Amino acid sequence: MPIDPRLPYDENNVFAKILRGEIPSKKVYEDDFAFAFHDINPQAPVHVLVIPKAAYVSWDDFTLKASDAEIAGFTRAVGRVTRELELDQPGYRLMVNMGGHGHQEVPHLHVHIFGGRQFRVMIGD
Repeated sequence: MPIDPRLPYDENNVFAKILRGEIPSKKVYEDDFAFAFHDINPQAPVHVLVIPKAAYVSWDDFTLKASDAEIAGFTRAVGRVTRELELDQPGYRLMVNMGGHGHQEVPHLHVHIFGGRQFRVMIGD
């Protein structure tokens, strides 16, 4: 069920548990600002999630409350992951779901990185 991004951060959400090591994940990358791992239900040949290490519910929450260093560090981490996965050529898709209309299901900001195939449809059901 989509979440309301205005709700307070839930310390027991699945991504918080992954960050604490309570739920295993297949790590792709980690630094001071971000943790990246393979999605357990991939929607493309390459489907990686990048999450900030700090507690942000959504993109809106992150861009409103994060420090400049956190925003720069997280954004650079997303770029680094795409290059390490060698997705820069021929390309990839980034997606952030936000709130109910965006169908955000986990109340922790996460960027989806999709690659490994051609993406023709911009938005589907």
